[in-house]
Amino acid sequence: MLVLFNQRLAVIESGKNPRQTLSGFVKLHKYPTKSRYLQTRLCLATGNGGYSKKPHHVGERDGVIIVDHGSRRKESNLMLNEFVAMFRDKTGYPIVEPAHMELAEPSIRDAFSSCVQQGANRVIVSPFFLFPGRHWHQDIPSITAQAAKEYPGVSYIITAPLGLHELLVDVVNDRIEYCLSHVAGNADECSACAGTGKCRVY
Repeated sequence: MLVLFNQRLAVIESGKNPRQTLSGFVKLHKYPTKSRYLQTRLCLATGNGGYSKKPHHVGERDGVIIVDHGSRRKESNLMLNEFVAMFRDKTGYPIVEPAHMELAEPSIRDAFSSCVQQGANRVIVSPFFLFPGRHWHQDIPSITAQAAKEYPGVSYIITAPLGLHELLVDVVNDRIEYCLSHVAGNADECSACAGTGKCRVY
């Protein structure tokens, strides 16, 4: 899922320190639906399941990289590929590539190169991380900057991580209810647990 924020994009494009603005869209005052974070969303889901096109939407010459941490477990890395396929089908964006920050291929550098080869003149790197830790502050920007050096005419943006998004409440609740259904014998293991036998009562 790629979530773009008007304030976040403005910060990156103007070169300001993201640490100075981070609290502006993740700080909750009461309930999440009343937070400044949720009020600054740029791309909102529409009733037909698509995304409304706003002034700063993803264009035909944009490449999107969905980057996770990377794992030594092959199955975990393959799940990112499945998510990227779902994301591409849902959004209709023409250039979308998976990448792993470390431990697995394709790397951010590989994905950046692939986007450029497909015609991208701007690359949007979306960290598939929950919260803005060290990887978002340091590692991903550093790796992306190194990859971009090979393409001086191509700009790039690193978006916020998933963060405190209200839709994640539904995702977490859906996962909980499905696992309880599996334990009760009413559903098969989900794709995350398939073959592991880990989804059980101890």
